[in-house]
Amino acid sequence: MTHEPAALPALSSASGVVVETVSPGLRDDVEIAVILPTFRRPEAVLRTLASLAAQTTARRFAVILVENDGEARAGVAVARGLFESGAMSGLILTQHERGNCSAYNAGFAMARQRFAALRFALVIDDDEEAAPGWIDALVGAAERLGADLVGGPQVPVFAAGSQAFLAHHPVFRPPYPATGRVPILYSSGNVCIRASVLAAVGDPVLDTAFNFIGGGDSDFYARCRARGFAFGWCAEAVVHETMPARRTEFSWLNARSLRNGAISSLIEHRARRGITGRARTLAKSLALLAAAPPRSLLLGLRTRSAVIGLYPMQVALGRFQAEFGLVGEQYRNAESN
Repeated sequence: MTHEPAALPALSSASGVVVETVSPGLRDDVEIAVILPTFRRPEAVLRTLASLAAQTTARRFAVILVENDGEARAGVAVARGLFESGAMSGLILTQHERGNCSAYNAGFAMARQRFAALRFALVIDDDEEAAPGWIDALVGAAERLGADLVGGPQVPVFAAGSQAFLAHHPVFRPPYPATGRVPILYSSGNVCIRASVLAAVGDPVLDTAFNFIGGGDSDFYARCRARGFAFGWCAEAVVHETMPARRTEFSWLNARSLRNGAISSLIEHRARRGITGRARTLAKSLALLAAAPPRSLLLGLRTRSAVIGLYPMQVALGRFQAEFGLVGEQYRNAESN
């Protein structure tokens, strides 16, 4: 467990970043950059890259692969040939500063630095594979909806022998059912962000205080909403996310659910500073804790799953724990995720 994240560190988002390789003939007038962080998943990241190479789009895009393991650099080793041969257009970075926010920040900073004509930055994770029309769907939705940030569903693909019914669990289920404008987004694993948003927020885009607890994306979205940026959802922009059996175990689901609650409380504390603000957040946490048992019962009955039904109680308890500075660092040990 750890205490509440500290204030935003005064670090450059380019700290510890090394450019490993650049594909030959990479143009500077690219309008779409796809940011792909990777950490110790060499086989998986090759599948992600293959799905990007298979995109059915006429839009010019480049991939920025961000290796976040500065020691073994397995992602660099397996992907270097694709970039150097020109099979994949873009570049590979190594971000030696550990943490998912640090990796994302390196990709965003490089996209803005390298591509003067940048209009959109898309993000996909190294355990995901994009549908062939993913880029066109996300960017097209941003243009049609007039949205500054657009998310899409991360459809879980469960390992053989795991419990596929958990696709209905709130930690896996997409937050919105249909394409359209939405109040806010929650995940960075499948998102399109206008370059104007990145410019307005400045570097670093994500607060690295969230590097190992997660939630840097939620904090970023909360700050974007406060600035008046518009959000959208594209149900057609599908990525398939590989779910190892570990993520169907109760201990993992419990830790993720508690963390989700804690992060919501931490973000509210940042938005509501001072004694009055903290009192309001505590009152909300107590109210949600009181309402959680009947909500859990109803969810469990509706889904016919006690494991899924526990989610409202776990979130409420996580919020309450965060009031005392208790937040689980679920990303500290990447092998357990």
